[in-house]
Amino acid sequence: MKTIADCVEEILVTQPFLEEALSRRIINFSALAEELQEPISGMLRKPVKTGAIMMALRRYNPPKDLRHSNNLKSILNNLGDITVRSNLVDFTFKNSSTLFLSHSKILESINTTIFYGFSKGIHESNLVISMSEKEKIQSQFADEIMTSTQDNLSAISIALPENNTQVPGLYYQIFKRFAWEGISLHEVISTTNEFSVLVENDTVDKAFSAIKKLGYT
Repeated sequence: MKTIADCVEEILVTQPFLEEALSRRIINFSALAEELQEPISGMLRKPVKTGAIMMALRRYNPPKDLRHSNNLKSILNNLGDITVRSNLVDFTFKNSSTLFLSHSKILESINTTIFYGFSKGIHESNLVISMSEKEKIQSQFADEIMTSTQDNLSAISIALPENNTQVPGLYYQIFKRFAWEGISLHEVISTTNEFSVLVENDTVDKAFSAIKKLGYT
């Protein structure tokens, strides 16, 4: 039978910002209990007193705070080069039997020094490239179904330490920082040891500043 404590855990696990604030003891337990009274009563299908919820909140034992992980703090404090590339355009195409052929022809003709990113999903693929190549892409992919395109984008690329894949919580800290700063991400591109985010040109300075603050998280 589900208990109040079970409901509290179920809610907090799906809201990491709230869970972190609770673990840091920077949240008003009484106010939060009142906020959770209605949803928990609905989950249990019976009235629940805020005092019981507050007790469950105080007893809640969240996972070990990732902010204090030595490995995570070490990586955040030792991020590699941060590179910014502006004036990019992002294309989205529906997957087709000819999409890879169009892609391979573009690779044969473009300058290898420009920014270029390609990722394939189950139903669609994204291509990010310097604005100077926009007309070439539109021509080469003329027979493909383009579902969207967005220009005036910038990419911020971060070099990550080689052991980054062994440390849980790294990407959470990056995305959390952007969320707290109110920065919308247009696209995310990653390799094993490199991570790039695409943002609109007018927010690139704010996004760059947010990344520089990661070491102080």
